[in-house]
Amino acid sequence: MYRSKTCGELRLADVNSEVTLSGWVSKIRKMGGMTFIDLRDRYGITQLSFNQEVNHDLCEQANKLGREWVVQVTGTVKERSSKNNHIPTGDIEIIASELTVLNASKTPPFTIETETDGGDELRMKYRYLDLRRGVVRQNLELRHKMTFETRRYLDERNFLEVETPVLIGSTPEGARDFIVPSRMNQGEFYALPQSPQLFKQLLMVSGFDRYFQIVKCFRDEDLRADRQPEFTQIDCEMSFVNQEDVLNMFEGLTKHLFKNIKDIDLPEFPRISYADAMRLYGSDKPDIRFGMTFTEIKDLTTGQGFGVFESAEYVGAICAEGCASYTRKQVDELTDFVKRPQVGAKGLIYVRYNEDGSIKSSVDKFYSEDILKTWIERCGAKPGDLLLVLAGETEKTQKQLSELRLEMGNRLELRDKNNYKCLWVVDFPLLEKDEELGRYFAKHHPFTSPKPEDIPLLDSDPGAVRANAYDMVINGVEIGGGSIRIHDSGLQKKMFSVLGFTEEQAEAQFGFLMNAFQYGAPPHGGIAFGLDRFVSIFAGLDSIRDTIAFPKNTAGRDVMIDAPSRVVKEQLDELGIMLKPGESK
Repeated sequence: MYRSKTCGELRLADVNSEVTLSGWVSKIRKMGGMTFIDLRDRYGITQLSFNQEVNHDLCEQANKLGREWVVQVTGTVKERSSKNNHIPTGDIEIIASELTVLNASKTPPFTIETETDGGDELRMKYRYLDLRRGVVRQNLELRHKMTFETRRYLDERNFLEVETPVLIGSTPEGARDFIVPSRMNQGEFYALPQSPQLFKQLLMVSGFDRYFQIVKCFRDEDLRADRQPEFTQIDCEMSFVNQEDVLNMFEGLTKHLFKNIKDIDLPEFPRISYADAMRLYGSDKPDIRFGMTFTEIKDLTTGQGFGVFESAEYVGAICAEGCASYTRKQVDELTDFVKRPQVGAKGLIYVRYNEDGSIKSSVDKFYSEDILKTWIERCGAKPGDLLLVLAGETEKTQKQLSELRLEMGNRLELRDKNNYKCLWVVDFPLLEKDEELGRYFAKHHPFTSPKPEDIPLLDSDPGAVRANAYDMVINGVEIGGGSIRIHDSGLQKKMFSVLGFTEEQAEAQFGFLMNAFQYGAPPHGGIAFGLDRFVSIFAGLDSIRDTIAFPKNTAGRDVMIDAPSRVVKEQLDELGIMLKPGESK
């Protein structure tokens, strides 16, 4: 063995014992005739002490070491005279008696510390070095604990972990597939799964009534902070269940994770309909850590000659408590915020309800104080509060008001990352219409069951049909979503018809599923959690990248191994693929 102890486990109880440690040189400090080295491994840091007067040659050997060299040291554990309260091993040090260099290292391109001088791209290029940083390693340790506790919770409830294929057929709906050419079947292609949806439904038909899988999924779509081309789901399905059964089971999983990993007891999760979420928050993933819900005031704004409000389909307001004291500069900053292209509003109206009861507004010349008072009363504002008002098309304006609400939440420090608020959003629309194409698309996926009472509307008013679908939201982030599935082949055919599939198209793409449903498919439903997002919430991160060992950048590239990359012509020939002129090197 290269070590008898790790660099994170020695304490005062180990004083006078002889130990052997191995790890990486983190820091070197030379103080007169003494040299101190911080030795680091996955488990922590231990200080090594070398005294020139006691062992001159050994001290000189230590002085020749560099950062990130891999060394083995043997010595005696002693109590430190100058303790370090910031690390668990800070009460002791190792008085070195032997030192062996196991491997030298080039000088790393950035400091391997909590506060590093390496930019994102540089750290991703040398990700194997970045992973030595404690803050990054802790995220992966957290990920391990969460997957372990997930498996434990589900195993105790009779779920079976079953692997499903990674090479599957391409599906026409949803995000873009990653396509994989087949050498043995030239001209034909596999796709990498966006989710194991079809296979887990087939497992329900097979009688595996409780399935889960911690599974890689792939989507060839534009990236942002919470997206990667390959990501991991906690994928689950259950038979003989209704919506309530699924919600209770996976609310239980979430509470289990919070209790066992963060020692937090969560209360019951509130439930809100999609319609109410949009009406009150302008978002189907509302952040309920703070109030500031929307109030519609369109009926109070008409008939006064203010063109913006007269022509608007929707006029909505939020009440920012205690913000009547905002300066003109602060209000202008908010106006500039809503005018950003990412938000898209044309302007912002404000109403100050001053502490002395007076009212000041940017639309004073159109609205009397009495009318503005009706706005204030409807919004439930108190003296000292500030109303912020947007107007326009309903859906667009609600989304803009949602962005403004979140911005105010940030400015007022109402979005504490250590304050966790969970909820279920239910009763989603089953379908959404693409006006340009003149057809409906599934809001979730084509296998989501409509509410039984809404099934007749599939013929008369498809857009009004609600789905047996649900999302779990934590702190304004969609963590997971699922639905009760269609298990009747006749209803599934009807769904494909509403979505614009011909019988031939439906048979070609999903014939195997509809055939399977004819052999006794049980009622079933499930959910999938985004593991990367789940971990990032627990870690207090805004991006999922540092919860993944080897992530891609925003262009979908792995800059460490330079992937994706070109392949040689011989490989393309074997696959029967010819590149367009100018695409080969």
